[in-house]
Formats: sequence, C-alpha cells, structure tokens
Amino acid sequence: MLAVKTLSNNLTTYRRNVHAMGDKFEISVVGNDALLANEQINIAIDEINRVEKLLSAFGDDSNIKQINRNAGIEPTRANGEIFRLISRALQISELTHGAFDITYFTGNTDNDNALVENSPVKTAPYSIMQTNYQNVVLDETKQTIFLKEKGMRIGFGANSKGYAADRAKYILQMNGVSSGVINSGGDLLTWGTQPNLKPWTVAAADPDQRKQPFAHLNISNMAFATSINAEKYASVGKKKFQSIDAAKKGFPVSEIKSVSIMSPTAELADAMASPIINIGVNAGMYLINQLNQIACIIVDDQNRVYTSKGVNI
Repeated sequence: MLAVKTLSNNLTTYRRNVHAMGDKFEISVVGNDALLANEQINIAIDEINRVEKLLSAFGDDSNIKQINRNAGIEPTRANGEIFRLISRALQISELTHGAFDITYFTGNTDNDNALVENSPVKTAPYSIMQTNYQNVVLDETKQTIFLKEKGMRIGFGANSKGYAADRAKYILQMNGVSSGVINSGGDLLTWGTQPNLKPWTVAAADPDQRKQPFAHLNISNMAFATSINAEKYASVGKKKFQSIDAAKKGFPVSEIKSVSIMSPTAELADAMASPIINIGVNAGMYLINQLNQIACIIVDDQNRVYTSKGVNI
C-alpha cells in the first residue's frame, strides 16, 4: 500500500498495483483510514478478477466458450451480464460501421485450443474477412446468443478492461468511496475529486502522462482511454505538440498516431479508441461530434493535436 502525503483535511490517496486481465491495474481511493482503504481496494480487485473470469473463453463453465462452441450450430443461453455486454458491443459496432467488432474467425471449427483469450486485442486492426458483427443474433426474449458462421468467435479484448474498471468503480461507490481512480494499463476512470478537492486531471490520475500536451485536462467523473497506432508508432513521441483548432483550420491529410477518448464509462471509452484510428481524422472527429457525452483528442503523425467540440487544452 502506498499513501501520498496527507493534506490538512486529513484526506489521502491510497494506491495499489495489481496484475489482472493481462495488464497492470492501479487502484486509488481517497480517504482518511488506511485500513478501510485497503479493504476497499481488496473488494475492487475481487470484482476485477470476477469480470476476468466471467469474460474468459476458457474453462468448462465459461459461458463465452459455450457460445463460441455453438457457432453455426444453435443459439446459446447467455448469462444476463454477458448478454447485456454483447448487446452494447453490437451497438458500438453499428455506430462505427464495423470498425469496432468483438467477433473474430479462428479458421478452425473443431479445436477449442485455437481460441485466443479475449481476442481481438485492443490495438489490432479489425480487418479479418470473416469478422462480421452482423452475424451475431441476439434473442432478448430467450436471452440467447447465436453466431451464424462456424469458426466464428467472440472476445472482449477491446473493451474488457474498461468494463472491469466500471464494475470496480461501481462497487467502490456502493461501499462509500466518494473519490478515486482506476488506472487500467494507462486508461483512466475517475470519480470525485483529489484529496485537495481539485478535479482529477490526466496527469494527476496517471503521472506517467505528464508529458502529454493534454496532461492538465479535467477528467473528473469521466473515463479517459488512449489507443496508439501500433502499426506505425511505439509511443506518442517526445516532440513538441502543436495544438490545432480543427473547426477553423480543417483537417490536413495525415495518419493518426494516437486517439484519446473521454466518456462517462470506461467500457465505452475503451471500445471507441481503436476504431477512430481506423476511421481516420475527418470521419472520426465527425462521428464523435455527433454523439453526446463523449469527446476525443487525436494526435496525427505530425504531432498536431485535434480536439472534438467541448474539449479545451
């Protein structure tokens, strides 16, 4: 347990790192009781572990495995939580015209060992020919999922950590934790305020992002997820960023280096970040500007920064 300096109001940020879902989670809670904070963090970790098991494609009791095994054969009754998660994922697929897609194709209709845990990954391109979210059939009355094509699979690598963060935040709030941050591999989910009663900013929630041009962006009570164009860049880079008023100057032809999404939930932010890279600056910014309670920051290959409406950096 790591506690930062206690302020005059006796509030402290208690932090702990844990490895889960193939990544590092850092859970921070604001309070004045180290023992209670430690107990609350344990509860949050338990919830993250529960979500990881729920969304796993392995294990004989895995609902995801059952759905995948019955691809092209028959519908499978889904756990209510999984059914709702898939339903929301398909809505995002529709919204992004398939740029976000939880389906993938194994090329092997018989061997479950061909399954890749929680595929597709967040940074992978969604370009496999057999991938098609429209071949996922939901029956709300019977609460069943049917994958039309044999060899078709679903996985939650693109939004599972965000959903786990949302659930952990919900559990913490239900237990009376009024302020905190959940950092899942650099993607942030905040609520309440810092111990000094100031809003959470990107840099306050994740000091590793202090060098970003938008480090002081207010993200209190929001999720903030960043996706890097892994095909072109290993990192955002250390060059000086030049802010651009996209609405006035328009969009030059350029490739996207990184996308950061702000939204009320980590699940949505997590899911939307990678598709915008594939959609491009113009279409991506247009899409985000049509939506409520969601915003984005795009950095292109010339280190120029574009922001959607409502974002000031």
